[in-house]
Amino acid sequence: MTVQKTLSTRAWAELLLLALIWGGSFLAYRLALAGVGVPTIVAFRVIGAASVLWLYVLGRGLPVPRGLRIWGVFLVMGLLNNAIPFSLIAWGEIRIASGLAAILNASTAILGVLVAAALFRDERLTARKAAGVTLGFLGVASVIGLDALKGMDLTSLSQLAVLGAAFSYALSAAFARHALKGIRPQVAAAGMLTGSSAMMLPMALFFDGVPSFSYAPSVWGGLLYLALAASAFAYLLYYRVLAMAGAGNVSQVTLLVAPVGILLGALVLGERLAPSAYLGFVLITAGLIVLDGRLLRRLLPARAGSRPKDSTQESA
Repeated sequence: MTVQKTLSTRAWAELLLLALIWGGSFLAYRLALAGVGVPTIVAFRVIGAASVLWLYVLGRGLPVPRGLRIWGVFLVMGLLNNAIPFSLIAWGEIRIASGLAAILNASTAILGVLVAAALFRDERLTARKAAGVTLGFLGVASVIGLDALKGMDLTSLSQLAVLGAAFSYALSAAFARHALKGIRPQVAAAGMLTGSSAMMLPMALFFDGVPSFSYAPSVWGGLLYLALAASAFAYLLYYRVLAMAGAGNVSQVTLLVAPVGILLGALVLGERLAPSAYLGFVLITAGLIVLDGRLLRRLLPARAGSRPKDSTQESA
């Protein structure tokens, strides 16, 4: 008999900690942007995180891949999962609130379902998934606003940039499904951060020049938080919770990150979002709950004569 994964008290605590860490990254971007350019922020984040993760990998004696193919995969993953989305989010937050960026970033799971349905036969778009995606896109439309799309300006482009980051995350998840088979997740994380470091370091030097390192304490706080907490430590914590609770349960962190980002933006930066942004957040959250499906199965009565599905299994 297969033992099903559940969220223990310890797993819940670590999942909440992960949500707090990733939710805080949107605030950290705003703090870092006060003194550093976008390419340099991203370079700091990926180089710092890669350094810490390689210390972990080597300290644990984990096998390091040496083939050219896998390092090519790491480069693609570094581009899709780090360099592109980190840059787009940081650029977007120059002109939009950190809480708004957190809401738009929550659409990652919505876009991930569409990408997976387009690429994989075993992840087709069922009626339930279609309903969840529809709710999610109604939420995104509410956040951005149709008027903003009619008269494009830098604020509208900034919102679309964060949405583009979410799409890049979705592409990276689909690419990783087959490309990273057989690679320890900690090694894969270190490898892709190394790939993104190789891209972002020359870009930072070209666009921003050699860093002065004479930043304000708040700027340093944002940079160090992004590299050490939101990347290196968060990846290790994520895989720890994944091992304890399973992929279905750990995916619930998506529902928790945006509220943290909104709250921190309000408390620390004094951000006030428009009512349409909160309506959009509610719709995106509803879409994520429908996509997950487990809450619906608990609320809706089981069909007569049918066996209820396990709460950790995806309904087709």
